[in-house]
Amino acid sequence: MKKSSFEAFDQLEKYNRMKLTTGQLFEKCYGKYAIAAVNVFTMEQVLGLFSAAQKCQAPFIVQTTPVARNYAEADMLLAMIDAAARIYPETVYAVHLDHGVEDHAMDAIASGKYTSVMIDASHEDFDRNVARTKPIVEAAHLSNISVEAELGVLSGVEDNISIEEKHAKYTNPDDVVEFVNQTQCDSLAIAVGTSHGAYKFSGGQGLQFDILKEIQERLPGFPLVLHGGSAVNEVEIEAINKYGGKLNTNAKGVDPEELKASIQYGICKVNIATDTRLIWTRVHREFFHRNPEQFDPIVPGKVYIEEQRDFLASKFDLLGATGRNKDF
Repeated sequence: MKKSSFEAFDQLEKYNRMKLTTGQLFEKCYGKYAIAAVNVFTMEQVLGLFSAAQKCQAPFIVQTTPVARNYAEADMLLAMIDAAARIYPETVYAVHLDHGVEDHAMDAIASGKYTSVMIDASHEDFDRNVARTKPIVEAAHLSNISVEAELGVLSGVEDNISIEEKHAKYTNPDDVVEFVNQTQCDSLAIAVGTSHGAYKFSGGQGLQFDILKEIQERLPGFPLVLHGGSAVNEVEIEAINKYGGKLNTNAKGVDPEELKASIQYGICKVNIATDTRLIWTRVHREFFHRNPEQFDPIVPGKVYIEEQRDFLASKFDLLGATGRNKDF
């Protein structure tokens, strides 16, 4: 039966109530649990994410990068996110622009679709980083949009981010208070031993908890963000290579126990991208290897949605977010 205009309006109002800023999410989760921030490029990833979140009653952040917006077009990505929110109306989430520069951030603010944006000027010196971040914060706050900034540089490769190890550096705790005070950003991505992409942590250094602890002491109660939060499961790497891949078997991501431990030090947001890409690669390589006569994308696509859902459900559990929709 076709919905009445009143029913449709009621559903839209409910959907809008569940779409929050990252600031609203962090206010509830700080020190208790962390919010998974998941990068999406495709319909399958969006459906897997929203279905996992509704199943687990876990708040989350759906992220788009500039590269994803170029690939699928911003309007298409945002329309898929809106549609998924209507299909899964019990979800609590924020829509975040990941690793944007000024043009990306201002476009996201003007769109009215994002509740959070990141301005990434971390490769600049301190003063230039402040100068580039502050105007974005001012513009975003006029529209009640949260802003994530970054201080310190992560190594690794993801999307169009490529940082040589020799240029990677940890966030200096001496800088964080002045940076936040000058920019008025709402959360801060810090470099404490994570890296981008599948080729990470070859040295096995892990998270630098001494730096993380000192930053929290300087910024008590302030939301911190962990980029490069994927685990890079060696079982996934082995399966990909078994079915024709050639990924580096020495890669290592964030240890799950270290990820859980970071929450007590103010980590509120954990970015996840590499792990879901590895699952996509493994599912499709394995499917077409085992079924070489097949050419229908729907069949492995359905498998990937299920795998994405199950993986993210385990992440929500790990981060302590399962069942936390009740907080909102």
